[in-house]
Amino acid sequence: MTKLPLIVGFGGINAAGRSSGFHSYKRMVSDVLSADVMASTWQDLACRMGLSQEDNLTDELIEAIKAGTLIRRIDSFDPDNILHQYKATINSGSDTMTFTVRKSKLPTNIPENWSLEPQGSKVKITVTGDLAALLEDRTSYPVTSGGNIPAGFDPGSLYNSRFHPRGLKLTVYGASDALNSMGVDWQEILKHIQPDEVSVYAGSALGQIDDQSLSGMIAAPLIGSRVSSKMMALSFAEMPADFINGYMINSVGTTGTNMGACATFLYNLRQGMYDIQHGKAKVVIVGNAEAPVVAEVMEGFRVMGALAEDEQIKALDQSETVDNRRACRPFSSNAGFTMAESSQFVVLMDDELALSLGMNIYGSVADVFVNADGNKKSISAPGVGNYVTVAKATALAKAILGEQGVKQTYVQAHGTGTPQNRVTESHILNEVAKTFDIAQWPVTAVKSYLGHSMGAAAGDQLIASLGVWQYGWVPGITSIDHIAEDVHQSNLNILTNHQFAGEKGEDYKAVILNAKGFGGNNATGLVLSPAQTADMLVKKYGAEAFAQYQAKNVPISQAVVQQDQAACHGAENIRYDFGENVMDESSITMTPESMNLSAFGQAIQLPTENPYSDYA
Repeated sequence: MTKLPLIVGFGGINAAGRSSGFHSYKRMVSDVLSADVMASTWQDLACRMGLSQEDNLTDELIEAIKAGTLIRRIDSFDPDNILHQYKATINSGSDTMTFTVRKSKLPTNIPENWSLEPQGSKVKITVTGDLAALLEDRTSYPVTSGGNIPAGFDPGSLYNSRFHPRGLKLTVYGASDALNSMGVDWQEILKHIQPDEVSVYAGSALGQIDDQSLSGMIAAPLIGSRVSSKMMALSFAEMPADFINGYMINSVGTTGTNMGACATFLYNLRQGMYDIQHGKAKVVIVGNAEAPVVAEVMEGFRVMGALAEDEQIKALDQSETVDNRRACRPFSSNAGFTMAESSQFVVLMDDELALSLGMNIYGSVADVFVNADGNKKSISAPGVGNYVTVAKATALAKAILGEQGVKQTYVQAHGTGTPQNRVTESHILNEVAKTFDIAQWPVTAVKSYLGHSMGAAAGDQLIASLGVWQYGWVPGITSIDHIAEDVHQSNLNILTNHQFAGEKGEDYKAVILNAKGFGGNNATGLVLSPAQTADMLVKKYGAEAFAQYQAKNVPISQAVVQQDQAACHGAENIRYDFGENVMDESSITMTPESMNLSAFGQAIQLPTENPYSDYA
C-alpha cells in the first residue's frame, strides 16, 4: 500500500511574517480575525521587526507593523539611489590632461596615449587626446514595489552568518522554523529511522544573487572590488539543501534540488512525496529560499516587461501617486508582477512513523503533477502543459474525494498579476471546472499580498492553505476592485474578499496549488486537508490505532504551542552547527550487509537482494 506523505511541520518567513504558528497566514486575513487571535501575531511581528519586546499592543504599534509588512515600498535597497555607471570619452579641451594614481592601481595594459612619471608610491599620468572612462551616477529605479520580509528583521543576526548571501540567511531561518515547529527534537526523530532515511530537497530557482554571492562575484572586477573565495561556492542553486544537511541536521540522506523556475517548490515537493510514497525516505525536508529583491536581478525582469512599474500603476489608478500596496493585481486590470523574497519549508513524514510519534498532522500531499508545454512560439510564451497538470490534479481529487468531494476544493492560483497570466490561467481553470462540473470553483492568489517569490512562490501558497484549515478563512484578492473583462470566469468564483470556509476550513477537503513557470515549467499539486487526511488514516490503520495516536499527540501539540509562544517573544532556536560533530574515515564501520556511522544510533542497511532478478 502506498505511503501517505503527511505534513508534520512547516516554517519560514515572507512579507507577511513567520510561517510557523500560522502567523504569516494570519497577517493576510487580520481584518477578519478577532483581536485575541491576532495578539500573538502582532507580538511576533513586533519582536521580529525590533519594534517591541513587550505585550503592549497599542494601535500605533499595530499600524507600524502593518506598514512594514506585505507588499510595500522596497526596503532591501533604496530605489531612489541606484548605482549606475556610464561610458564616457573625456577630453580636456587642450592637447593633454594629467592626474595621479597609486602604482598599485595602474592598469596592466597602459594605453598608447598615456605617459607615466613615477612620484614615490604614486604615478603622474599625462594623457594626450581622449580618455575612456566610466562615470558613476545615482539614479531612481522605475519599480519601487516589492515583497520584502518584515521591515527591520535580519535573520542573519540570529546566528553566525558572516559572508552568507541573503538567500542562505533566509534558508537557515526558514528551515530552523520548520524543524522547531514539529514539537519533537530532531535527534529524537533520528532514533526511529536509519541515517539514510532522510531526504532534503531545497534550493533556489535563481541561485544566490547578491553582493556576497554571484552578483558580487561578477561585478567585482568592474567596480574595483575583490572576489572572495566564498562567492562562487555560495552562489549554487542547491546550496540551501547543502546548508541544511551540513550545518543544521547532520544528514547523510538523499539531497538536491529540482529546478523549474516559478514552479520550483512544487518540483521539490513532488520529489519529497515520491521518496515517502516509495519507501525511499521516512522524513523529508522540502523547501525553497529566494532573495531576488535586488536591483540587478529585477532589471532583468523589468526589461522583459514582466514587472509592474510605478508609472504603469499610476496610470491604472489615474493618480500621481504610486499605490505600492496594490502593485500586484491578479485577474484584474494590471501591469506586471511584484518581486518578493521568501523562505518556505515543510517537513513530510511517513504516515506510520508520524502516527507512532504522535506528530501534528497539518495535511497530506496526495500528488504533484509536472508537465512541459511542448513546442512553443517563444520560451516565455504560455503553452498546453498547465492544462495537463491542473486536469490531472483535479481528476485525482475526484478519484480520492468522489463526485461531490471534488467540488469541495478550491484553487491557490499562480496569479502573478500580469496581463498574460490573467487570461491564460483563468482559461485553464475555467475549462477544467467545466469538465469536472464544478459550477463556481473558488480561486484566490496570495501573491496579491506577498508578491512573487519565484522558486518559493508555491511554498507561500501552501503555507497560506494550511492556515485556512486552522482558522477557516480563505484569503481573498483584496488588492483588486474588479475582474478584468478578458478573464474567463463562467465556472470560477474569483475571490475579491476573504471567504469563510467553515470551522477550521471544513468546507474544503483539498486545495489545488498551481504554478506556471517561465520556459514551460508547469506544476500542480493536490494537498488534502487535516480532516480528510485523518479519515484516510482511520480507514487504513483502524479507529483504535488512531485513538492511540491522538493520545500520543497531546504532549506534542502542547510542545508546539509552547514553542510558538516562546518564538513570539524572540526565543527561537536557530539551528546552525558549523564544524560540530564532523565525521571522517574513522567514523565508519561496515559489513557486507550494513554500515555504521559514529554520529547515529541506527545502521544503514546495504542492498543485499537483486531487484532485477526477473531479468537474470
